Amino acid sequence: MLDEKISVQPQRFDSRMQNVATPLQVLMLCPDVKVKGGISSVVNLILQEASPEVNIQSLFTHVEGSPLLRLRVFSQAVVGLLWKLLSEDIDVVYIHMSQRGSTIRKSILVLIAALFQKPIVMHTHGSEFRQFYGSLPLVAQRCLSWVLRRCTRFIVLSDSWKTFYTETVGLSPKSVVVLSNPVKLPQDVPLRSTTGKVTFLFLGRIGKRKGAFDLIQAYAAIPTALRNQAHLIVAGDGEVEEARQLVNSLGLQDAVSLPGWVGVEQRDQLLASADVFVLPSYNEGLPMSVLEAMGWGLPVITTPVGGIPELITPKQNGLLVPPGDVEQLSAAMQFLVQDGAERQVLGCRAREHVVPLDIRAYCVSLVDVYYAALKSML
Repeated sequence: MLDEKISVQPQRFDSRMQNVATPLQVLMLCPDVKVKGGISSVVNLILQEASPEVNIQSLFTHVEGSPLLRLRVFSQAVVGLLWKLLSEDIDVVYIHMSQRGSTIRKSILVLIAALFQKPIVMHTHGSEFRQFYGSLPLVAQRCLSWVLRRCTRFIVLSDSWKTFYTETVGLSPKSVVVLSNPVKLPQDVPLRSTTGKVTFLFLGRIGKRKGAFDLIQAYAAIPTALRNQAHLIVAGDGEVEEARQLVNSLGLQDAVSLPGWVGVEQRDQLLASADVFVLPSYNEGLPMSVLEAMGWGLPVITTPVGGIPELITPKQNGLLVPPGDVEQLSAAMQFLVQDGAERQVLGCRAREHVVPLDIRAYCVSLVDVYYAALKSML
């Protein structure tokens, strides 16, 4: 999972460069774990499975709510960061970043941590960071590149993202570490039937970027006789009412379910009862929903964007269709409705593929990144 190996013993280094047999003190700056989305899913897993070699304290930098509330929370995070850097022995500052406003907020935090000469590990998740960075004026790009180069280690989700950050943003290849998103594998995966009605499942923010409307149209394009053998569940927040209007306009009220945002328990119930997972996104980092679906042994239909092509091999552990191609998406869905044996094979291979990404192994790799960052500052 890591593209470099760190030969540092799991012992903390203090400011006097002496080995100390106490946990590494890591200060994590991240969105509130209640914020909906993939970053919070990763943060929750890290906090649940953190290695005993580290002590992770977290400061929330973003919440869902009014602009005034978000400004207050970020201001509190800035004050909290300064206080902890002044009053506590923090070894590593660990920051999660996406794009747009998140990039601005996290740049401020990077500069503060750099003033205290602390190792900074930046963990980037932004699925639309390429578009965001490309839209900036050249002077803003250069300023942002300079700020991000203050980070001691920079975690990206795939090799393609590493290429972007090194070649376009200008980060040092040595500082950029590829670490795929983690997954918590369920112990018991149901044995899915090769016959009977096929349930297609979408989990994510409903809207154009995730391809939710394309999915509904692709489902509608399945011939009626075959569509009667399938059911579609589109779960998530976002443009739910717009999706419902599309479903109604296509006369699919009895065939498409829109339960809205679901919690962890209901999400797992949906993954356990589904037969195929579909995420026809236009851009992604490395979607947690796809990893979770693969962990549940589901065949996946998705698009070759972001880090997905490094995760899904067509007709080996899933199916890939071009983003926005409703016709090919519909054809892929029809294929899996008709071939139950292929659904089982793809689902089994999908689970096998994500076993190395189990959260316990992931946390070991994450500790390696912390120590690599610390070692580079000594």
